[in-house]
Amino acid sequence: IQYSISVSFEVCCPWSRCCGGGDFRPRTVWLGHPEKREQRYPRNVINNQKYNFFTFLPGVSDYEHCNGLCCLTCFLIALGFVLIITIVREAVEEMRCFLRDKEVNSQIYSKLSTRGTVKVKSSGIQVGDLIIVEKTFVPDFCHKGSCFLRTDQLDGETDWKLRLPVACTQRLPTAADLLQIRSFVYAEEPNIDIHNFIGTFTREDGDPPVSESLSIENTLWASTVIASGTVVGVVIYTGKELRSVMNTSNPRHKIGLFDLEVNCLTKILFGALVVVSLVMVALQHFAGRWYLQIFRFLLLFSNIVPISLRVNLDMGKMVYSWMIKKDSKIPGTGVRASTIPEQLGRISYLLTDKTGTLTQNEMVFRRLHLGTVAYGMDSMDEVQSHVFSAYTQSQNGENASLYPPHDLQASRAPGATKVRKTISSRVHEAVKAIALVHNVTPAYESNGVTDQAEAEQHYEDTCRVYQASSPDEVSLVQWTESVGLTLVGRDQSSMQLRTPSGQILTFTILQIFPFTYESKRMGIIVRDESTGEITFYLKGADVVMAGIVQYNDWLEEECGNMAREGLRVLVVAKKSLTEEQYQDFEARYVQAKLSVHDRSLKVATVIESLEMEMELLCLTGVEDQLQADVRPTLEILRNAGIKVWMLTGDKLETATCTAKNAHLVTRNQDIHVFRPVTTRSEAHLELNAFRRKHDCALVISGDSLEVCLKFYEYEFMELACQCPAVVCCRCAPTQKAQIVRLLQERTGKLTCAVGDGGNDVSMIQEADCGVGVEGKEGKQASLAADFSITQFKHLGRLLMVHGRNSYKRSAALSQFVIHRSLCISTMQAVFSSVFYFASVPLYQGFLIIGYSTIYTMFPVFSLVLDKDVKSEVAMLYPELYKDLLKGRPLSFKTFLLWVLISIYQGSIIMYGALLLFESEFVHIVAISFTSLILTELLMVALTVQTWHWLMIVAELLSLACYIASLVFLHEFIDLYFITTLSFVWKVTAITLVSCLPLYILKYLRRRFSPPSYSKLTS
Repeated sequence: IQYSISVSFEVCCPWSRCCGGGDFRPRTVWLGHPEKREQRYPRNVINNQKYNFFTFLPGVSDYEHCNGLCCLTCFLIALGFVLIITIVREAVEEMRCFLRDKEVNSQIYSKLSTRGTVKVKSSGIQVGDLIIVEKTFVPDFCHKGSCFLRTDQLDGETDWKLRLPVACTQRLPTAADLLQIRSFVYAEEPNIDIHNFIGTFTREDGDPPVSESLSIENTLWASTVIASGTVVGVVIYTGKELRSVMNTSNPRHKIGLFDLEVNCLTKILFGALVVVSLVMVALQHFAGRWYLQIFRFLLLFSNIVPISLRVNLDMGKMVYSWMIKKDSKIPGTGVRASTIPEQLGRISYLLTDKTGTLTQNEMVFRRLHLGTVAYGMDSMDEVQSHVFSAYTQSQNGENASLYPPHDLQASRAPGATKVRKTISSRVHEAVKAIALVHNVTPAYESNGVTDQAEAEQHYEDTCRVYQASSPDEVSLVQWTESVGLTLVGRDQSSMQLRTPSGQILTFTILQIFPFTYESKRMGIIVRDESTGEITFYLKGADVVMAGIVQYNDWLEEECGNMAREGLRVLVVAKKSLTEEQYQDFEARYVQAKLSVHDRSLKVATVIESLEMEMELLCLTGVEDQLQADVRPTLEILRNAGIKVWMLTGDKLETATCTAKNAHLVTRNQDIHVFRPVTTRSEAHLELNAFRRKHDCALVISGDSLEVCLKFYEYEFMELACQCPAVVCCRCAPTQKAQIVRLLQERTGKLTCAVGDGGNDVSMIQEADCGVGVEGKEGKQASLAADFSITQFKHLGRLLMVHGRNSYKRSAALSQFVIHRSLCISTMQAVFSSVFYFASVPLYQGFLIIGYSTIYTMFPVFSLVLDKDVKSEVAMLYPELYKDLLKGRPLSFKTFLLWVLISIYQGSIIMYGALLLFESEFVHIVAISFTSLILTELLMVALTVQTWHWLMIVAELLSLACYIASLVFLHEFIDLYFITTLSFVWKVTAITLVSCLPLYILKYLRRRFSPPSYSKLTS
């Protein structure tokens, strides 16, 4: 077993929260002895629940849904019903969350103990435990104890990073011997920095005692993925002290903007209730016990504040959630926060991750450009034939396997460098360079037929996988394999390539110059073992390579063309070195690396002495494949008035390329790359330069963003919000959440965050509406999100169709419930006014209860099925969504309009009944109540825009229930009177007067000033 000791192995998951407080302090951790702890450490459990046993009932009761003003004015039974609905819904969601947490906390791990290897639950892991972590497949990829891991759940980068063991532990015979030595790790206090770690490893039982420094290269953070092998790690941090947890904000309880607006209207209605009650008492000249009269009027007009509003809206939210989950056009979509579906209909800013959200994180080689000829995906067979002919046409001579026949003649002829090379030789040289200049390592695994050792010995193609620090490099090596030149082996000092004829070419690695963000290039010096030739290969970004290669007239133009196609462009060059040239370089290079002062500068200077007048071989174009239909989805969002910001932990060049490829930045838009700034003055100058740009997208790094927000937060956000698109690269998880928070504070607009990794959880939880994508990076984001989708393209339908419908339906439903309550309250006010402001109820008993339940509930609630346009039209014309951003479906204007309608209809019905009744009071009740029920049913029909069969059923069922119940309402209604013709014509006349004008106004409005959606449906 290959094993390595890696400290800070955190087993808890990145979206966890833990209870407990206390200051963070450094710690001394004894290997395999958690009982020797110096301080108390948090339990290794996750808890995504919003409430606990003690806070559940107070939290739900204090929930904004139960507005405090309503409680004073509503009957206890109705209020209890609302609370029960809310509590049940919250309890169901909490139970689901509890079960998900329990599943994660119960994951089984292997722990080294004095009894051997034992199984332990995730929640049972303690600081000091020695945990064994294995890959599901175990290729031999831990060279000399090292291993590769992926940190995409922390920083969004999907490249494989090298991790090294503590050197002295590698001399132990077995992993179990770690328990026999007396050793400890001194680690720094927990902090949010995922890129650095400071600690020491000390073995006390050595002679002399051994102490080694520890850095980030010796760590395995929580939720990182090990490429292969078996790793033994001592647990340093657990629970809330994990780096991933400290970079994750606690989930907040989200209250939708729509609910806040409804609560605001409810407060207005409560104010109206108090005013009406005071006016009634004032008109009595505050006679007698007027304070009791106020209380009686408050109860009498309590319908002004509709308690059924919250019930209807909550049930409507459940229906919307069910519709989202059952939509066959967006399969796999989940709703984890059923309280905010209306938020989806009013999004102004969409903040999205890149890797795994917009892209598949699968690099595909698309273009090879040699200057005079270019090869695309449809012409790769030509490249393959050139490579094949280069290695198979001639089998004579020692160079036959390296050069095609015409190259042999050219190399042996005088002045060979001046001979113009053929296309075949140029293709061959380019492919060989691409196959050599990289940091990719092939690994072999068992496939069930061939075991690992045999596969590695015979270079079995079916058992080989490539691992590298960048997916770009893997795609390049996979492409060279597809055209005939295969990387089959590599260690720290050599590399093996296999030709199409099966011959193995060995190259000794003399020097490697890794890629850095500053240099933007990567180089390698190799010696061909068959010829002894030494060659320096270099590849990098065109901005730096343009000054390194020999003069040419096509590099800049073709790089621009390929970049506009969204391809990541690399320039590949080479330089042949003599043995003397290399020895001179090596001596200077070693001397520079031994320098104490200005070591980096001196090393760079020596390398740059080689990087002159290099031969330009080719350009490569690699595409990070986008998720399906990303471009049309972003186009839909842009047309809907939604500004899209891309927040990624990836490199600047990669992020810019993806933004172009996904058409986040349109072809006619300029891109302003914000230069790196570290001081206030630099930030000021760069902001002034950016201010002079117009209609251009902004690309900025996380470090520069931090400086700008520190000194010029207001100015930067003002400029950024004017941009059509913003790309923030090298963003830490907490920075993503900070950007979301600043957008909310500065603009007051609703934000939606979309991501698929653990590093996106903070952003998702901070946004008004969080959407998680279930992808290759796991379910961390989707579990923490309000809504989960399986593909980014589903976001378009989620917003344009379901978000839009949810908002418009809830707006119509809330206003109609308010109208229903105001109607009967207006009738009560008229009735009391006519009878000398007496506090006598117009309707009693079952009439007042049945009015808002069985008589009108179903038709009113059926408005949750209404829609103004078909879903296909909403997707085809996303401009319809833009109308909702102004909040017009539910505004003070529409609210006032419905109040006037309610007052008009209530007054007409009541005055009509008073004018037309003949002798008995029960006739007033019969005429007015029947007219009221019919008016409500007709108003629902007037409000409906697209009829659903359930709406018709609801209307007929309610009418049938009312007619059938008349038999049992003889206490309130004269049964003989309602069967007379006089009753029928009076009710008909009153109902027509109350409804017909509104029908006429609706017709005239649609005729002369139709809404935008009606123009599309007519």
